[in-house]
Amino acid sequence: MAFFELREYKIRRGKKTAWLKMFDEEVMPFEVARGIVPCGLWHGETDESVFIWMRRFNSEKERVRLCAAVYSDPYWLEELAPRIDKLVDRKKTRVQRLVPNKKSNVQ
Repeated sequence: MAFFELREYKIRRGKKTAWLKMFDEEVMPFEVARGIVPCGLWHGETDESVFIWMRRFNSEKERVRLCAAVYSDPYWLEELAPRIDKLVDRKKTRVQRLVPNKKSNVQ
């Protein structure tokens, strides 16, 4: 059964514009190229520290495989991750796994 991952990040003070640019132009394309399916992206309207995105997986097995393809890639480890750490406080990342209700229009 498909499920979603709701990811909430805390953007470092004064880094919102840089983070949104990096996410849109580098992080998301990198993840999509490895099979990650983004379903929505949001940032705080009045709280510049808020960034939330959701991604979809068909199974836990798929999630493990796709996350390994992203997070063990040398480019991620050596290039993206160090730059992300300067923009996002990753220690404050919150991840929720969500499953759609039977009547949800998002499956």
